[in-house]
Amino acid sequence: MATVRARSEIALEHIPAPQRLAPWSHAIGARVAEPGEIAGEDDVEIASGRFIVLHDPAGHEAWDGTTRCVGYVSAVTDESMVDDTMFSEVAWSWLVEALSDHGAAHHSLGGTVTRTASTRFGDIAGPEHSVDVEIRASWTAGDTDLDRHLGAWLEVLGNAAGLPPPGVHLLGSAGNGRASGGSTS
Repeated sequence: MATVRARSEIALEHIPAPQRLAPWSHAIGARVAEPGEIAGEDDVEIASGRFIVLHDPAGHEAWDGTTRCVGYVSAVTDESMVDDTMFSEVAWSWLVEALSDHGAAHHSLGGTVTRTASTRFGDIAGPEHSVDVEIRASWTAGDTDLDRHLGAWLEVLGNAAGLPPPGVHLLGSAGNGRASGGSTS
């Protein structure tokens, strides 16, 4: 997994891995941010996540294998998405297609997609309205090419963050590719 390079919009870091779920584990955190709108303002996080690999050489009955991948993604999304009845299915398809596109052999895939809409009142800091999507998933790796599994998860994170496909750049003021009415080239 050390050979995987995230796209420039995604910052990776090693984070503490769970110690009790398997004899060996490794965890990576990721963050996608866009620059603050005013010079000197802090970056605004638009997506974050974790990718965890659990390994038990003796195997684990619930996993139906020896290596389990666990992924979590949380992202701010477009307000219209929370009401789209197909959005959860589309978000789940990002993972299924990414695993296939990256050649990440797997089985026993399961998880959830959660959409939330929040409205803030009174003195609570933050945007008045926000809509978030969370994708939680786990699957058993059918191979030892864990770089493929990490690459697939990074693709899901990019999709959830609204990043354009690699190599596509938006014209206009939005620098990271989030939906803002810009044109692609």
